[in-house]
Parts: sequence; C-alpha cells; structure tokens
Amino acid sequence: MKEGGRSAGRTVGRLSGHETAATRGMAERTKGRWVAAVRTDSTHPPAGLFTKDGETIARTLASRKVSPKGPASGMRMLTYFINRGGRGLSKDRRAELERAKRLLSARVRRERERRAAD
Repeated sequence: MKEGGRSAGRTVGRLSGHETAATRGMAERTKGRWVAAVRTDSTHPPAGLFTKDGETIARTLASRKVSPKGPASGMRMLTYFINRGGRGLSKDRRAELERAKRLLSARVRRERERRAAD
C-alpha cells in the first residue's frame, strides 16, 4: 500500500489521461436522455414545419388539425422541439422558433381569456 491508504497502481478519484472533468460529467449526463424516449400522439405537425417562419409555425400549431387539444398542446410541442434541438439550433433558427413561441403564447392567452369570459 502507498502512503495515504491508497492501493498501489490505482488512481482513486483521479481522472484518466484522456478524461477531463467536463467529459466525465457529460458521459454521466448523456446516459439517460428522457427526451429521446418521448412519443406523442397529441399533435401532428406536418413534415418541415419547424423550418418555416415563426408566424406560420404558430398558426399551424394553433390549428385544430395539428393540435386537436388546442393551441396549448401546440405550445408544448414547440417547447419540446426547441429543447430537443438544444445547441444544434443556429441562432437564427432559435430566434425564429422563440418568435413562434411568443406568438403562440399570445394566442393561448387570448383563448384562455375568452373561455374565462364565457
């Protein structure tokens, strides 16, 4: 045994030569990506929708054809898509998606206010 109670030949708590603290944490974090296992049947966006402009995305996700449960369901789908894209989204694409989110959020708010007034 070495001084300090460690076994000879083992590096307890140390990083290996090719490993950094950041990569060790990343490996631990990427093990269980819950988002990859999500399956949904509440919204049915057409292919390529999220590559369009913010107004089109918001209008489409608010429609009953795409989101039968209402625009709030479309809002959840958009938020999910943004989160799923993560760092892979360009700044321009992320900005357009965030714009769509603001527009859709306003529509959801208007719908809730309308229902509350009825």
